[in-house]
Amino acid sequence: MKVKQLLSGLEKKYFFYTFLTPLVMTGEVLMETLIPLIMAHIIDRGIADRNIKYVVFTGLLMVACTIFSLFCGVCGGRLASLAAYGFSRNLRSRLFARVQGFSFSSLNRFGTGSLVTRLTTDVTNLQNMYLNIIRSMVRAPLMMITGTVIACSINLKLAVLFFIAIPFLGFLFILISSSAYPRFQEMFKKYDALNTVVQEFLTGIRVVKAFVRGDFEYEKFEKIAAQVRDSQVNAEKIVVFLNPVMKMVIYMCIIATLWFGGKMVIIGDMKTGELVSFLTYVTQILMSLMMLNMIFIQFVLARPSVARVMEILSCRTEDEISVEEKENFEKAVKSPEGVKDGSVEFSNVYFSYDDRMDNCVLSDINLKIPSGSTVGIIGGTGSSKSTLVSLIPRLYDCTKGCVKVGGIDVREYGHKVLRQSVAVVFQKNLLFSGTIEENLKWGNENADREQIEQACRLAQAWDFVSELPDGLDTELGQGGVNLSGGQKQRLCIARALLKNPAILILDDSTSAVDTATDLKIRTALKECLPETTKIIIAQRVASVQEADFIAVLDDGRLSGTGTHETLLKENKIYREVYESQMSRN
Repeated sequence: MKVKQLLSGLEKKYFFYTFLTPLVMTGEVLMETLIPLIMAHIIDRGIADRNIKYVVFTGLLMVACTIFSLFCGVCGGRLASLAAYGFSRNLRSRLFARVQGFSFSSLNRFGTGSLVTRLTTDVTNLQNMYLNIIRSMVRAPLMMITGTVIACSINLKLAVLFFIAIPFLGFLFILISSSAYPRFQEMFKKYDALNTVVQEFLTGIRVVKAFVRGDFEYEKFEKIAAQVRDSQVNAEKIVVFLNPVMKMVIYMCIIATLWFGGKMVIIGDMKTGELVSFLTYVTQILMSLMMLNMIFIQFVLARPSVARVMEILSCRTEDEISVEEKENFEKAVKSPEGVKDGSVEFSNVYFSYDDRMDNCVLSDINLKIPSGSTVGIIGGTGSSKSTLVSLIPRLYDCTKGCVKVGGIDVREYGHKVLRQSVAVVFQKNLLFSGTIEENLKWGNENADREQIEQACRLAQAWDFVSELPDGLDTELGQGGVNLSGGQKQRLCIARALLKNPAILILDDSTSAVDTATDLKIRTALKECLPETTKIIIAQRVASVQEADFIAVLDDGRLSGTGTHETLLKENKIYREVYESQMSRN
C-alpha cells in the first residue's frame, strides 16, 4: 500500500525506465559471471595444452563480454538515475501540493522545520533507496545467486563456504536493522529542530541584529547542531559495524578457498583454472554481499523517511475533509457555486486549537453581521480576535457550533469558492519576491493596470507607488524589505481589494499607518464598497468607532455589541479602552 502511494502519479516514461533498468542490469551480471568461466577454459585448455589459437579466440570472446557488460552497466546507471530523479521530482511535487491543501491546524502539527526536512532530506533518502532498488537490489542478488550456482557446479564441496557465511550475515542484518531504526527516527527529529532554528534566525535576522543577539543565536545553533551530530553518530555507529564484519567474512572465505582449493589442486580433485575462476566467484559473491550491506544501510536510513513522508501523504487536506463532512451532513446540500451575499453569523461557536472543549480560546460566540455592514472588533491582546475571523474563511473550523456565510454553513462550501469571496489582510504583512504588480495580482491574476491603480488608490498606496522610479514594475525584495511597514500594509489591502470580495477582513492591518491615512482608507472603503461586508479588527478605538456596530471580546467571550455611543455607556471594557487611549492623546 505504501509503495502504491509513493509511486502514485509517476509519469509513464519513468515507469518504463524503472522496468528497463533491471533488464539491462541482468545483461551486465550475466556477462560478469560468464567471464571467470571463460578465463578458466583459457587456463585449463588453452594454456595447459599450449593452444594459442584457442587462447586468442577465447580471449577475444572474453573482451566482447567485457565490452557488452560495460555497455549494459552504463545504460543501466543512466536509466536508473533518470527513473530515481523522476520519482523524487514527482514525490516532491505531490508533497508540496499536499502541504498547500493542509489546514492551519495540520501545518501547526507538523511545523515548518519538519516539513522542510521531509520535502528535502527525506525525499532524497527515498530517491537513493529507489535508485538502489531498481539497480543494485537487482544486480547484487542476481550476481550472488548466479555466482553461487556456477561455483557449486565447479566444486560443490568448496561452495559449502557460502552456505555458512550468507545465513550468518543475514542474521546480522536483521539484528542491526531492528536496533538502528529507532535511532534514525530520533536523528530526523533533530534535523527538524535544526531547520526550525535556521528558519527562525533567517526570518528574524533584523530583530537579531537590532537586539545584538547574534551570539545567543549562534550558541543555540551550535547546541542543536551538536545534538544532530550526536544523534547521527548514535545511529551510524551500529550500522558501520557491518562493514568490518563483512570484510572479515570476505577475507576468511578467500583464505579458506585458497587453503582447501589449493589442496584439491595438488591432489588432482580440481584444476588450476577452476580454482582461479572459483576464487573470482568468491570475490564476486562476497562483493555482492558488500553491496547488499550498503543497500541495507540505505534502507535502514530510508525507513524512517518513508514513515515521515507517508504522514504527509496520509494526512487529509482541507478539500478531503470537506467531502467527508458533506457526506456526514443529515441534509445533503450541494456545495454552492458562490457566496450569495456577505452576511456572517456565528451560532453558539466554540473553538479550541487542540479540539478539547476544556481548553477553548473562543466560547459561546453568538453574533450576526448583516451583508454590506461595517463591523469593528476590539479587545485586549490575547482575546482571540484574529482567531474569531479566521473561522470565516475556514482557516480553522469551529470545535462546536457553526459559522454561516450568506446563510450557509461554511463547511458546505468548497474552500476555493469560499475564499474567493473572503479577502483577509493579516496582521503580518507578507509580500513576495517580484514586482509590485505581480504581488497585487495575487488578488486577481487577470486584473489590468487600471484596476490595479484603482485598488491602490482605495488603499491609499498609489501616492508612493507612482513616485517609485519603476512604479508598479518596481522589484520587491524578499518579504518586501525595501518598503516601510505602512507601505506594505497598504499594498496588502490593495491586493485584497482586487479580489472584489463579498467580505473584507482587516486584521489590525492599518496599525503601521498614521491616523489620517487610516481615516482615508476607511472612508474610501465605505464609499466605494457599499455592498462588501467590512470586518475591522483594531487596537485603536478611533479605527472602529464609526462602524455600524462594534463587538467587544474579552478572554475569548463576547463581552458586548453595539455602536460606539452605546458601548461607552453600557460596556465597562470598551469604556476603559477608550478612556485610556483618549488620556494618552
